[in-house]
Amino acid sequence: MAIQPIRLFGDPVLRTPAAPVETFDKELRKLVADLTETMMDAPGAGLAAPQIGVSLRVFTYWVDDEPGHLINPDLDLSEETQDGDEGCLSIPDLAFDTIRSRRVVAKGMNMHGEPVVIEGSDLLARALQHETDHLDGILFIDRLDPDSRKDAMRLIRAAEWFGEAAPVVQASPHAISSRWL
Repeated sequence: MAIQPIRLFGDPVLRTPAAPVETFDKELRKLVADLTETMMDAPGAGLAAPQIGVSLRVFTYWVDDEPGHLINPDLDLSEETQDGDEGCLSIPDLAFDTIRSRRVVAKGMNMHGEPVVIEGSDLLARALQHETDHLDGILFIDRLDPDSRKDAMRLIRAAEWFGEAAPVVQASPHAISSRWL
């Protein structure tokens, strides 16, 4: 396990839809471990693989001191909504009221390829929706009303971290599967 650098707003990987996971192996379990460790170190309520530069449909979450993960998620959303503060580890130090569904049923797989169903409301529902958005190349600021989005973009452009180069990741000397690209 290793804490990975978190990609920041402006990195193209955050706007690219992630590929479905097809192989459930040791590499995938290491990715889930790295995501979990990075998320807990940040700390955050969730972290998606694209946020550490891996374009695969994998995310971790940590809500009510319960860590978890989901692979290849599919969400069923309630019509009832909630409005509340939302932030993102890829957009540090900013949070805005964001409307989300109050309840969600998330279906996917665990790191061993076994089917998983997660039912959540309030913060868990928000985290599951936020992280699934990351896998689709959507950031929470895309969900804001036009005036709030304009304010968010102004604050992002003024942020100290804005425009920083993407972290350099040391390449492995071993062959890398194309599914990680």
